[in-house]
Amino acid sequence: MRKILLMTAFFCSLSAQAIPGDVKLLGQGQFSYLFWNLYQAQLYTADGSWNGYQQSSPLVLKLTYQRKISKDDFIEATMDQWKHLQGKLSVQHKEWAGQLDTLWTDVKKGDQLSCVLLPDGTVQFYFNEKLLGAVTDPAFGPAFLDIWLSDKTSAPKLRKQLLQL
Repeated sequence: MRKILLMTAFFCSLSAQAIPGDVKLLGQGQFSYLFWNLYQAQLYTADGSWNGYQQSSPLVLKLTYQRKISKDDFIEATMDQWKHLQGKLSVQHKEWAGQLDTLWTDVKKGDQLSCVLLPDGTVQFYFNEKLLGAVTDPAFGPAFLDIWLSDKTSAPKLRKQLLQL
C-alpha cells in the first residue's frame, strides 16, 4: 500500500509540472515529407537565441501535428534519424527507444508533442501540455534534439528556420 501511495504522489507531482513559461521563440518552420505536411515546429530557448544546448536551456521544441501518426512510426522515425546522424544505432539508442515507447502516444491532427530540455539535462515530454514523463540521461537531450538541430540533420531547411540561420 505504501508503494502505491508513493507512486501516486510521484505521478501527481509530475502532472503538476508545466512547460517552462520563461522561454522565448527562436524560430519556427514546417516539416513536410514528399507532399504531406507532417508538423509545424517551434523552438524556444531561455533568451530567444541559440548558444548550444546547455547555454540555451531551458529549451523547448514544440511540434504541432497536421496528420495522424502512430507512436510506433514516431519511434521508428527517431531511430532512423539517429542512424542517419551516427551511421549506426548504438545500444544506447535502442535503450532510449524503449523509454520513448513507454512515454509517447499516437497523435492526430492538432495534437502537440513538446520536448523540454532542462538545465540539469533532463528531458521532459508533454502531450497537449500534459506531462508524459522524462528521460534523465543527460546524453539523451542533445542526441534527440540533434534530429532537428545538428548540421547533419536530414531536414536542413527546417533547421535553418528553427535556428534563424
